[in-house]
This record gives sequence, structure tokens and C-alpha cells, in this order.
Amino acid sequence: MPYDQELADRVLGILGAEAPLTQRRMFGGMAYMLQGNMACGVLEDELIVRVPKEKYADALGQPHVREMDYSGRSMRGWVVVGSGATGDDASLAVWVRYGAATALALPPK
Repeated sequence: MPYDQELADRVLGILGAEAPLTQRRMFGGMAYMLQGNMACGVLEDELIVRVPKEKYADALGQPHVREMDYSGRSMRGWVVVGSGATGDDASLAVWVRYGAATALALPPK
């Protein structure tokens, strides 16, 4: 299933001012990279977000958020944010900016 282009465009609109921003096709979706580190992405109609490992459990406790499981393996430090938490632009921006802040806190690649 292709990724949701409308959601991808909304994410890009939020991250557009961040530099250096690059986009890359990954996991069959679209990934957004800041300073070479993936911040977030769109898979099908959901958002994936990088979270600090020490705040992973807190993120999983939020509504409409679940563990990212890719190919049967849990990806600690990444969560899937369902459409119930990204339906409006303000809610989407919170998650996108959270992923961006996490990626920008890492050493540039």
C-alpha cells in the first residue's frame, strides 16, 4: 500500500523550515531526515516518530500510539502514531516537532 501523500505533505509543511531537511523513501513510505538523522516518517496512513529511548515508555502511554514493529522486530526508540492523534494540524505538529527535536539532539551524520 502506498503511503498517504496528504499526510506526507502536512509533515513536510511542518518541517519545511528545518535545515538541513532531506526526504528519503524508506520502509515503503517517506522518511524525513534532519542533519542526516531520521526524525519521523509516513508509513501508509500513519506517522512514525523517533523518541528518546528514555521517554519511550511515556510515548507509548499516549492515546493512539503503539510500538513500531518492522518485520516482526520491535524498534525501540520509534513509535507509530495513529490517525486518531494526527487528524488536526496542531496534534500532528506536536508529534512531528517531537521527532525533529529528538533527531536534532543527535550528532549530525
